[in-house]
Amino acid sequence: MAIMSSRIGGYPMTYLHNWSPPPVLKTNSSIKMRGGGRIQCRCLLIETPPVTVEQQVSPSQSVARRLILLRHAKSSWEYPSLRDHDRPLSKAGQADAVEVSKKLQQLGWIPQLILTSDAVRTRETLKIMQEHVQGFLEAEIHFISSFYSVAAMDGQTADHLQHSICKYSTDEIITVMCMGHNRGWEEAASMFTGSFIELKTCNAALLEAAGKTWEEAFAIAGLGGWKLQGIVTPTSSL
Repeated sequence: MAIMSSRIGGYPMTYLHNWSPPPVLKTNSSIKMRGGGRIQCRCLLIETPPVTVEQQVSPSQSVARRLILLRHAKSSWEYPSLRDHDRPLSKAGQADAVEVSKKLQQLGWIPQLILTSDAVRTRETLKIMQEHVQGFLEAEIHFISSFYSVAAMDGQTADHLQHSICKYSTDEIITVMCMGHNRGWEEAASMFTGSFIELKTCNAALLEAAGKTWEEAFAIAGLGGWKLQGIVTPTSSL
């Protein structure tokens, strides 16, 4: 599988070569920039095909570190008196969480470490994934309250995720999943890869960067150096 890059509307795009079905191009998207301005661009949604990854960790060997950025499943607005933090999933969101968990399992992207917002909708998304895929139940899990608040702050989510991953991970952990909210998760995925990435509810961006440690992977890749291996959606075909 090859990663190809191009520019659309003056903004860098990343997509996968030799995969089926072809990527879905969505137009009229924009990125909010600091200072209040917005950049008009086109968003390339990549639906990833099945992959098999077999890795062994060696203290002296650089390995591919895999990062899953998952936005929570669709929440319910049925109870207007609830705080935003306490809103549960809708029935559609519950079904989407099942689908995405199974697709991540098929792709072999099962995290060993899960860092998640403590909002009700992220907790429920994770619970459903654990009920349907054993691997999610076996992962080490940390609920991080700041994941909820930082997602609403411009330009801070990527740095906060990096700090949290390096704090909780070990060199032996290859795959980490961070669960949270927009606009922060969409912004962080775009900053890590250098491409505009759209994350609708229950969409997972699959990112990869090499390093002997997570600290080294972040240092080498920097912002814009993570490879986008695909975006898993509830409706994507594998």
